[in-house]
Amino acid sequence: MMKSALALRALPVLLLLAGAARAQPNYIYEEEWVNTWRQGFNFQCPHGEALVAIRSYFSEKEGSDRLWSFECQPTPPSLGEPTECWWDDINRAGMEWSSSCTNNGLVAGIQSQYFPSVLDREWQFYCCRYSRRCPYSCWKTTDVPEYYREEGEMVIPSYGYFIRGAQTTFSGVLRDRQWKYIICRMTDFDCEFQNF
Repeated sequence: MMKSALALRALPVLLLLAGAARAQPNYIYEEEWVNTWRQGFNFQCPHGEALVAIRSYFSEKEGSDRLWSFECQPTPPSLGEPTECWWDDINRAGMEWSSSCTNNGLVAGIQSQYFPSVLDREWQFYCCRYSRRCPYSCWKTTDVPEYYREEGEMVIPSYGYFIRGAQTTFSGVLRDRQWKYIICRMTDFDCEFQNF
């Protein structure tokens, strides 16, 4: 009887602690980040896969930096195997940047280096080309994150869409970036166009 009374008195404290733990940001516990604060990273999807989801978490106290997480998915069999892969153009920290994979490539990885002097990162896409397939029905997402310094998340709308690049702006005041990802479908046949 004594143990059950003690357990009943302890229950509200345990519930309060559990609620407090649940209310904490989940940026450390539930996500597998590819970087730590102010550190560079190099992420590449496995061969034959493309990037389909991007998530980031901002911290002003950690150098106005973000933690990053990426997910990949196998490309449709109709695309075949990648015929070549390469690291595309690099941006400069503190500057706006717009980049689509050259040679009709799809984004299959990202690398980044942090620069403490400007509290920003340089970025570079790892691109893969699939035979002579061409992009079509391309569009840009809305800003990710919607507002500077918020958590950001972008997931491809459905299977068969791919990230081809991004346009990003940098706020020198808030020391953060917003991204508009370039999303496209790819033809099931070879074509002669480049960056169409």
